[in-house]
Amino acid sequence: MTQGGETIMAARVPLLQVRGLTRRYGARIGCADVGFDLWPGEVLGIVGESGSGKSTLLSCLAGHLAPDEGQVIFDTADGPKDILRMDEPERRRLSRTDWAYVHQNPRDGLRMGVTAGGNVGERLMALGARHYGAIRDAATDWLSRVEIDAARIDDRPSAFSGGMQQRLQIARNLVTGPRLVFMDEPTGGLDVSVQARLLDLLRGLVRDMGLSAIIVTHDLAVVRLLADRLMVMKSGRVVEQGLTDQVLDDPQHAYTQLLVSSVLQV
Repeated sequence: MTQGGETIMAARVPLLQVRGLTRRYGARIGCADVGFDLWPGEVLGIVGESGSGKSTLLSCLAGHLAPDEGQVIFDTADGPKDILRMDEPERRRLSRTDWAYVHQNPRDGLRMGVTAGGNVGERLMALGARHYGAIRDAATDWLSRVEIDAARIDDRPSAFSGGMQQRLQIARNLVTGPRLVFMDEPTGGLDVSVQARLLDLLRGLVRDMGLSAIIVTHDLAVVRLLADRLMVMKSGRVVEQGLTDQVLDDPQHAYTQLLVSSVLQV
């Protein structure tokens, strides 16, 4: 096969393959038989009302929660691997390099007793960076990218507003150039004006870095702006999926129709 043919074939390998993912809590279903492919550079949105299983699914995908059944296959540098069968050191390396996780509450994703620059620099140091000047320069650059004044580099996150803390968490996660980012309600709990600013920032970063992302949210405006494709969950199961505009403009499932018409409180 020619080199060009190999390149074409490589481009056709999904970044993430999910098969039959199921998690139960006793008799209650967290998520059941979920399957999809995520392609390089693609953003997948997952929506549903509270208790629909979307957060359970994200936790299983990110390796924070062990599913009862299924596979989560990631296209690593050494080829596709099921992350559920990785040993803990290998999974931790993956979470520091190719993966990142943005929490709804930025305090869950930041070291609150460490400076803003230190929060960003720590992730670089975890990959072996040791030159203080280079680390600080990278931290300064990323603070600028997420619209935080470089003069705040030595301030602790506790001195920041909620929106600034969320932007700092994003900088901390993206500084190492991950290939896949998990986002759990990234705009939750923020004022509407702050949400809009953060969404514009996220959209620009996703586009400029060519990121793949999986975003869990209750806010359909978030997925409308950020997601290429959409999955709708109800009672732990996927009831509808497709291109975002297609699903939101012409929902087929009755539950999706309720979500779109804002009848359900999500």
